[in-house]
Amino acid sequence: MREFRMRRAAVAVVAVVGVAAAVLLLGVQAQELTLPNRPDSLKYAAFGDSGTGERPEYDVANQMDLWHRRFPFDMVIMLGDNLYGSQRPADFVQKFERPYRPLLDAGVKFYASLGNHDRTSNDMYELFNMGGVRYYTYARHNVRFVVLDSNYLDPAQLVWLEAALKDANEAWKIAYFHHPLYSDGGRHGSEVDLRVRLEPLFVKYGVKVVYSGHDHIYERIKPQKGISYFVSGAGGELRQGNLKRSALTAAAFDQDRSFMLNEVAGDDLFFQVVSRTGQTVDRGVIHREGQP
Repeated sequence: MREFRMRRAAVAVVAVVGVAAAVLLLGVQAQELTLPNRPDSLKYAAFGDSGTGERPEYDVANQMDLWHRRFPFDMVIMLGDNLYGSQRPADFVQKFERPYRPLLDAGVKFYASLGNHDRTSNDMYELFNMGGVRYYTYARHNVRFVVLDSNYLDPAQLVWLEAALKDANEAWKIAYFHHPLYSDGGRHGSEVDLRVRLEPLFVKYGVKVVYSGHDHIYERIKPQKGISYFVSGAGGELRQGNLKRSALTAAAFDQDRSFMLNEVAGDDLFFQVVSRTGQTVDRGVIHREGQP
């Protein structure tokens, strides 16, 4: 009789755990996917400042995996500070390969930019898909991505950038790098010196969207000179309450870690920002009007 009671109790515990897990998963699945999720669109995620190797990073990675099952993005753009600390071989495992293993196994590719905590040699790491260079460009569907090294914006990089933008024939031009040209983060804020050098080229050649990290918050800036700017620097790190809202702020979230889901469908770019707990904290659409 005692053995039977113990066995029944064990079954009850398993049932409770199973129900709790199901409720948790249901809670995530119940969150509304606001992106159109069209079969022929370009789908990608975005985040920065992720590589801590700590529990919150793993929580964000788990959320990304759960949302990927509903919204099958096949690439992630990384906005710098992809690894914190000594960056030994074990760090690449603990702070990148292990948390994002489900996505990597599903064929999702990560395309990194370098942050101020990243070593330049990280451009050789195969899973960052940088090809051994500090800045690079690639195209997916009707989108040209331009990836910069904002740590050292030397004249050679600016010459390369102008040529890359001038030669791009894709309908959308999107740039990403670590330091934000516009930010209301209290710790760092806007990098005005970079803005003076980069924004005229972005305007001249029709860049429509720019992603950055560095400030450990999420912020969407009101369009500046026809360009939509995002700060998504809370993939692993967070400065809670660090946002100093201004007239530039269209939407923001600084209470938890977060990442972005993005979808380019024709002349529209849809975005949905998800917190570490699966809550949608911002969403919207950017419409591309005409040619540059």
